[in-house]
Amino acid sequence: MTENNHKDRILDTLHTLRKYALEKTASNHLEIGLFYHEEDSYLMRFANSAISLNTNEHLIRLDITAYQGRKRASYELITDLSKLDQMKHGVDTAIELVQHAQPLNYQPTIPVYKETFSDESCYDPNLSLISNAERLDFFNQAVSELESDEMKSSGIFSSGSSISAMIYTTSEYFQFFRHSDAQVTPVLSHTGLKWELISEGSAQQITDLDASKLNQDLTTLISHYQGDTPQQLSLGSYDIVFGSAAIADMLSMMNWIGFNGGNMKRGYSFLSEAQVGKKVFSEQFTLTDDPNQREAFPFWRDFYGLPRDRFPIFEHGVFQGFTWTQDDADEFNAQPTGHTVPHKSLTLSGGERDTPATLQELIAMSRNRDLLYIPYLHYMNIVNPSKGVITASSRFGALMLRQDGSVSVPYNVRLTQSLLDIFGEKVDWLARQTVAYNTTMSYGKRNPTAVIVPAFMRVNDLEISHSNDSY
Repeated sequence: MTENNHKDRILDTLHTLRKYALEKTASNHLEIGLFYHEEDSYLMRFANSAISLNTNEHLIRLDITAYQGRKRASYELITDLSKLDQMKHGVDTAIELVQHAQPLNYQPTIPVYKETFSDESCYDPNLSLISNAERLDFFNQAVSELESDEMKSSGIFSSGSSISAMIYTTSEYFQFFRHSDAQVTPVLSHTGLKWELISEGSAQQITDLDASKLNQDLTTLISHYQGDTPQQLSLGSYDIVFGSAAIADMLSMMNWIGFNGGNMKRGYSFLSEAQVGKKVFSEQFTLTDDPNQREAFPFWRDFYGLPRDRFPIFEHGVFQGFTWTQDDADEFNAQPTGHTVPHKSLTLSGGERDTPATLQELIAMSRNRDLLYIPYLHYMNIVNPSKGVITASSRFGALMLRQDGSVSVPYNVRLTQSLLDIFGEKVDWLARQTVAYNTTMSYGKRNPTAVIVPAFMRVNDLEISHSNDSY
């Protein structure tokens, strides 16, 4: 079946179910929403320099929501396009459930689409249908000439595609989205010393894949981990250069405990309504939700049909406003901002200074002080959401870049800091070049997610709270 025929079959099924729902709800003032999600997921996992798992799955989920006044109930099933009777039974079940639901303390908005919207611009069949042989070849290129008796490779190559489609009894129009994505993480582990080094790649289309870049970064890190002296760092304050992975993970945490309007109202944010229009972070900090960024797997409409474009969150450190999903806006009497989507397309703008764009340039640059390079933050968690305090440890390739040009290898350290400090006036510079860092979770529905961030960010005078004495 061709992709166009498959799309037609999905839409025919949804229209048939909508017609059925209209017939079932004509007499009891109900509305029904149908949300269709389909994914093709492929995972090749490596361990001990060999393939340890090679699997794929095709899943279709149908989420059916029934609305009756302030009552709302949902029923989800894993199904197949050939199982129309099963899906109709799901509609019946949602209708039955809503009769027994407790009313919400607010009136939920039900989407009423004014037009059909279909977007497949972020779908690349060449990436979606990449073969096992191509996945293996890419991974082998990424670790080429780096494996040995004491150096073993592991990691993942995850790829696939996802379809989201939705229709409501309130309108005959529908929305349809299709994405392709890949996430690649090669890992090199020293069997004796127990350190691990990783490099990561994100792709929305097949031309985004670059095995040579991954190999080059791993080669550079291995040369230092094998040739330079390991050491335990003293506790105290350091000038730290964060890599793209660390920056993206901290922004993802800020997305949760910072500018989310619903969480702010629930007391789970370090920002307040009084700070809108005021300077909160460094003037170098400009953060947007930008669906123009193809590498961030964007949605051009939210699931209520609102058009999405560049949405400013911080401009030169000044807080522009909270993001609001429709449901949170309904609950707290706010204005929705087009953020009822599975993920934002967060984009932190690069800096304006001449800064390193690659790991090799970072190591080679002249420096007037020692710099602690932390590419990844491990086991990040929230300490105090109202203060923006998070905690995480360094891992996977940290380096101590000495003022005299030498390099040493630090054992893991722990940072317990407020995001207000990390992105505040202590920011020295942001790299001009930006990259897409993949933050996709491997649980639940396939939801490819990436954050666009500068390749590096230097922050001065940050304290480390713990320092390991071994790997």
